Amino acid sequence: MSYVEIPGAQVPIRMWTDPATVEDVALQQLRNVATLPWIKGLAVMPDVHYGKGATVGSVIAMRDAVCPAAVGVDIGCGMSAVRTSLTANDLPGDLSRLRSKIEQAIPVGRGMHAEPVEPGDFHGLATAGWGEFWGRFDGVADAVKFRQERAHQQIGTLGSGNHFVEVCTDTTGSVWLMLHSGSRNIGKELAEHHIGVAQKLPHNQGLVDRDLAVFVADTPQMAAYEHDLYWAQEYARYNRSIMMALLKDVVRKEFKKARVTFEPEVSCHHNYVSRERYEGMDLLVTRKGAISARAGEYGIIPGSMGTGSYIVKGLGNEKSFNSASHGAGRRMSRNAAKRRFSTKDLEDQTRGVECRKDSGVVDEIPGAYKSIDQVIDQQQDLVEVVAKLKQVVCVKG
Repeated sequence: MSYVEIPGAQVPIRMWTDPATVEDVALQQLRNVATLPWIKGLAVMPDVHYGKGATVGSVIAMRDAVCPAAVGVDIGCGMSAVRTSLTANDLPGDLSRLRSKIEQAIPVGRGMHAEPVEPGDFHGLATAGWGEFWGRFDGVADAVKFRQERAHQQIGTLGSGNHFVEVCTDTTGSVWLMLHSGSRNIGKELAEHHIGVAQKLPHNQGLVDRDLAVFVADTPQMAAYEHDLYWAQEYARYNRSIMMALLKDVVRKEFKKARVTFEPEVSCHHNYVSRERYEGMDLLVTRKGAISARAGEYGIIPGSMGTGSYIVKGLGNEKSFNSASHGAGRRMSRNAAKRRFSTKDLEDQTRGVECRKDSGVVDEIPGAYKSIDQVIDQQQDLVEVVAKLKQVVCVKG
């Protein structure tokens, strides 16, 4: 489908889904965003749903302003995927050992590495800029500086919630490695600090929703936020790179005879800010639950822990600010999923996948998510499908 346009106070709201299927609270969030004086455009992806602070699946283009809550608290959260030389025939019938080895190599949940992992520990992982990156930590908000040691130990770790590490096969039988994570606790604390600062600024006192407090250009608060934002986005990128290196190392060791090789990685943020130009204007584009989909650009759109994912290529649709969805999107809250589904339901819906099937991940059950196939179908003017993947191993925090 193409987009549906509904009225908004400052700009129309372009939606790549049927507005009738969107929760009332999410629609109200979007209407609130459309009242912001600085807004120049608002695009809504088919995985849209209510989110804390701002709507998941929203792409907000503003001039000389940025809303930190519209980035989300997991700054730089995103995906990485790589196709391997393995095929489905190389995989053992029992994948529990492989899953266990991945869980040993990559700390999950609140776990962290006992000693910091450095890019130089891995052959072929780029180290250029690593020292300069950590040097910029000296400039982050004072309120968060004491977290430096923890941030070092958490880089290369998964976290929890909807984050995952997967081994997948595509429709040709090729084996892929895929993972989803962000800037861990350091990104969360930086986000929460700056959201608190923004909410106290005088120009935000008259907003219809205090969660939509913004920083404006040429102010010290904006400069401080941008410094920390871009640092956290880079942290998230390094976090995924190191995790992928750890994952590749596991696969090399488990499949020594196959002498596994890996194609170049596909990687994309889906909670971030980017400076972009549209209709002759320099804009700050915030994607919360959306990926960049410029013409020819590769991206990843995952489903849930039992339904599979898509590798896509962007079509460069400027009506969406060159964006696409970041996943299937939730159709019910975590609490609602826990009330609705049992561990038996989880076992049924993840049959054939080597993964956790306990009460701790019932809120991540496939039934709590929208249909990934339908979400892909709704954005045929935003991306083209390159590969369809189905997980055989899924590691959750």
